[in-house]
Amino acid sequence: MATVETAFEQVITPVTHDLGDFKVNRTLPARQRTMVGPFIFVDEFGPARLPAGRGMDVRPHPHINLATVTYLFDGAIEHRDSIGSHAVIQPGAINLMTAGSGIVHSERSPAALRPEGPSLYGMQTWLALPDGREEVDPAFDHVGSDALPQVEEGNVSARVLMGTLWGTTAATPCHSPTIYADVLLRDAGSIPIDAEADERAVMLVGGEAELDGEKLQPFALYVLRPGHAARLTSATGGRAMLFGGEAFTTRRYVFWNFVSSSRDRINQAKEDWKALRFALIPGDDQEYIPLPEVPLTVSYP
Repeated sequence: MATVETAFEQVITPVTHDLGDFKVNRTLPARQRTMVGPFIFVDEFGPARLPAGRGMDVRPHPHINLATVTYLFDGAIEHRDSIGSHAVIQPGAINLMTAGSGIVHSERSPAALRPEGPSLYGMQTWLALPDGREEVDPAFDHVGSDALPQVEEGNVSARVLMGTLWGTTAATPCHSPTIYADVLLRDAGSIPIDAEADERAVMLVGGEAELDGEKLQPFALYVLRPGHAARLTSATGGRAMLFGGEAFTTRRYVFWNFVSSSRDRINQAKEDWKALRFALIPGDDQEYIPLPEVPLTVSYP
């Protein structure tokens, strides 16, 4: 009897970390899979409303050999880093921080939003930097919503965050071929998922949706079969994120906030952070996150 092939190559169930005021759902890296295209770390956080007088405070911490991408559905995050960047990100914009040879940053709720309790709902992903570009100079790009094209198709509004999708291209810099999009489906919304990228995955982050008729579970990462032309639909409305890009041919390792093709390079970064040899953040240099003995994010023993 013939079997029906689904659109999915893999389904990765999130690991949920309860941080008290809000929850984080992490799907990459996972035991069964480390990357989808250049995406090597995928966190969804919220939706949450923090208590009055409180806020999110991710103290200064380092990164190497990767780029972080922050995108919000609700709320605001104030970013500062060791090369002097300072920006407040709000829904519809992208913060792309290229760590390269090394950077330190902090992410906090803006002071003006704390008295009433800030909202927090969004995504943070990491992109591994490709061979030959892992040690580029650190950089920061804030890309406003006006540089991120909005595609309207029937009852769907899709914002292209990185790369080229549905015939339009985002202004966000890409270190390797990357696709990233925020897809908002209204009642009876339907949109095709481009099949050109080597690797693709979809995550439902709100409401309900189906991929080729199969119901998506919230915050799970659905990795699509290569070359499969899928269709994302919703009967009553939903929101989904599309990730992917060119597959990496060389392995990347992850330990805490460090990503690299070289375990020796990660070990050097660990020693540099313990010895406080990374640069400090102007305006946020009074505290930091110590190197953990056993990090939550690791892809090798």
